[in-house]
Amino acid sequence: MQYKYLGNTGLKVSEVAFGGVEIGMPYGLKMSQAKHMLQKQDAIKLLHHALDQGITLFDTARLYGESENIMGEAFQGIRQQIVLASKCRHFRNPDGTLPDKFALKHIVRQSIHESLNALKTDYIDVFMMHHADLEMLEIDEIYEIFTVLQKEGLIRYPGISVYEVEETKLALDKGFWKVIQLPFNLMDQKQGIHFKQAYEQGVGIIGRSVLMRGLLTDKSFQLHPELRAVQDHILKYRQLFNSEIDNLVALAMKFAASFPEISSVLVGFDKIKFVDYALEIFNSKYLNEEQVALAKSLSYPDQGFLNLAQWDNNGWL
Repeated sequence: MQYKYLGNTGLKVSEVAFGGVEIGMPYGLKMSQAKHMLQKQDAIKLLHHALDQGITLFDTARLYGESENIMGEAFQGIRQQIVLASKCRHFRNPDGTLPDKFALKHIVRQSIHESLNALKTDYIDVFMMHHADLEMLEIDEIYEIFTVLQKEGLIRYPGISVYEVEETKLALDKGFWKVIQLPFNLMDQKQGIHFKQAYEQGVGIIGRSVLMRGLLTDKSFQLHPELRAVQDHILKYRQLFNSEIDNLVALAMKFAASFPEISSVLVGFDKIKFVDYALEIFNSKYLNEEQVALAKSLSYPDQGFLNLAQWDNNGWL
């Protein structure tokens, strides 16, 4: 396992991070039924195995079902061995509006205490605003409460989780957020335009959606008819296969790991064998310049269409 500094935070993290959503709630392609979920004790064994194999960065969120509770039980007594990232509750009301500024500060404080209690810890290494958007990033009171929580020692570093490139740009320009978690994969490469600025500012990048919830695996070839163009495009990546990379999962992971600005690549796991396979892939042997250039040229032409949350709402996943 290789380790990198998470921006200029001083935190050294494993090159692959454990994404905790799958141990807490149904997630991914065709995962709408709870019967697919891991039992708690199996999830704890999975977390322990990942740690034993050298994974040190574990990512969760207040809204990932039982994920925080399971991690809290798994890491009780060995908290100092891991770097823990979690995310605040969502801010927006069901109608899409934001609460008033006083209520926002209350949501953040209530959420951090809920997370601390569930995780059985007295601090979180990276505490993120979840689904941060342009409007949220302009609210002074959010910066105030994150600063207070940092001064109180409840969080070590503030971060955000974003979707759009404009959000990443604004967050970087604000100069406050120390870690940005963003989507980046073979299909959706638009966030790459901000990697240089993030690196120069010492902002740590955690890349997520490396497999696009399973789209960049063999499962992708049973997609909804509305995603036929996506399915056809995925087939183009086979031209990047070679003697060392002979499947889509390996290619997708090695592609994300080929960017030095990305401190850690977030991968969701629900089986020990998947942890072991990922560690075989993250072996410091990634794509060369020519392969990266070809992969960049094969990004999906309509980047705006790549909205997994909307696809989920449409019933396509």
